[in-house]
Amino acid sequence: MRKNIINVSVIVGLILLIPLFGTLFIKGWNWGFGDFVFAFVLLFGFGLAIDFAARKISRPIYRCLAISAIVLTLMLVWIELATGALTGN
Repeated sequence: MRKNIINVSVIVGLILLIPLFGTLFIKGWNWGFGDFVFAFVLLFGFGLAIDFAARKISRPIYRCLAISAIVLTLMLVWIELATGALTGN
């Protein structure tokens, strides 16, 4: 289990390098420290959920459906937090 947590943490850290470089080098891309912390917590939680589904669900079709549902939920949460498009705000 510890190895899985470390793997998810490393992958999330690598993903967050994209907005870090954007913040450093692209004008108008201004993430603060809190944005990075929140994004890490969000991605880490969803990463652990994907890892859990991949390890615990034995039938491939159910595993694929569960992981797809988790990724879709992450995308909807991210879109809502970034734009407010789902609630109209």
